[in-house]
Amino acid sequence: MNPMALNDEELERYARHIVLREVGGVGQAKIRDARVLIVGAGGLGSPCALYLAAAGVGHLGIVDDDAVSLSNLQRQILFTTSDLGMAKVRAAAKNLGALNPGVVVVPHQVRLTSENVKALIAGYDIVADGSDNFETRFLLNDACYRARKILVSAAVTEFDGQLATYKAWDENHAYPCYRCLFPTPPPPGTVPNCSQTGVLGAAAGVMGSLQALEILKQITGIGEDLAGKILIADTLSTRFRTVALNPDPACRLCGKRPEIKA
Repeated sequence: MNPMALNDEELERYARHIVLREVGGVGQAKIRDARVLIVGAGGLGSPCALYLAAAGVGHLGIVDDDAVSLSNLQRQILFTTSDLGMAKVRAAAKNLGALNPGVVVVPHQVRLTSENVKALIAGYDIVADGSDNFETRFLLNDACYRARKILVSAAVTEFDGQLATYKAWDENHAYPCYRCLFPTPPPPGTVPNCSQTGVLGAAAGVMGSLQALEILKQITGIGEDLAGKILIADTLSTRFRTVALNPDPACRLCGKRPEIKA
């Protein structure tokens, strides 16, 4: 793509990207033309959405059926006190639009289900999973695998976080899917949520920011991505490690004899 396709305002707004040799005008044009769906406008989705909008991702979809509450504001930095009671996706569209009017933000005020997941991800190149429940994580993994969509999944609990990119549909590489790590969801009620255990707001911010970084790398094709690996963060000790992941030949979704069908 011709970097001159960027107009004068874009050249000024994204000047610090454009001077990066790895990004340049061509990379910024790729960012502008990208379409990213963020599932969950919470502690992970908030910083992810803010950095993607600031970076100039041209088309952002936000999926969330919740409204802004006071207890959200400790970590969900996409919202302000004046947004209390507003649907999160509406507040997100307002605030992201104020940050960067050049970004199209599409609010999807729904809960992601097996009935709507295929239609929701259809118009996007990359899906960012910032959800807070296993049902949604497994739905997204299965749907993105079938639709050949890049899935960048982040998670955070208390002080710890994880980040991985799933592209098991890529025949040129031996990548795992989410089910290769976690074959089935844990029984309901066995894993406490953040309202029960708590979460340090800045820890969620770290993981959401890393999620945005990984998405920008996927868009531009720069650096070494996290496909086939998982990043594990311990923010209390400020330690990060990356672990290689292998596909599971017995995986019910992407294995040699898949049982989960479309």
